[in-house]
Amino acid sequence: MEFRKMRRSRQELPKEECEAILQKNTAGILAVLGDGGYPYAVPLSYVYQDGSLYFHCAKAGHKLDALQSCAKASFCVLDQDEIVPEKYTTYFRSVIVFGQAALVENPEGVRAALHALGIKYAPNESAERLENEIEKSGARTCIIKLTIEHMTGKEAMELAKQHS
Repeated sequence: MEFRKMRRSRQELPKEECEAILQKNTAGILAVLGDGGYPYAVPLSYVYQDGSLYFHCAKAGHKLDALQSCAKASFCVLDQDEIVPEKYTTYFRSVIVFGQAALVENPEGVRAALHALGIKYAPNESAERLENEIEKSGARTCIIKLTIEHMTGKEAMELAKQHS
């Protein structure tokens, strides 16, 4: 599939900046094809590794049902949203990725993703405590891997001018 080019290319962020935004932030919105053809967008924690995003979730629910019907998904991370009232605008920076989502089936992959999530969200916890938590909750947790096929980042013109 050919993905659209960004209309306002002067505001486009380079791949390295997009990846830095994905590494730095802690939440985004996953959008999938939901029930009855309606979009379903859900806020999620995530970890970005090796060109893919990983999410944890329960073993049942709307998100999993939707992804089993259609693996295509997008994920949006808002890095900055500074309201500038006197200019009737915002100074924003965001990244949107598109890709194919699949359940991580192998136990080693699930454990690795849970470990990466644990380190990202509880970096000061002991390795032993993290391993205990993975042992306790790993069996009832699913991991979704979103393999990124296309990624774009965009920032407000005012921010783009600052970088020029």
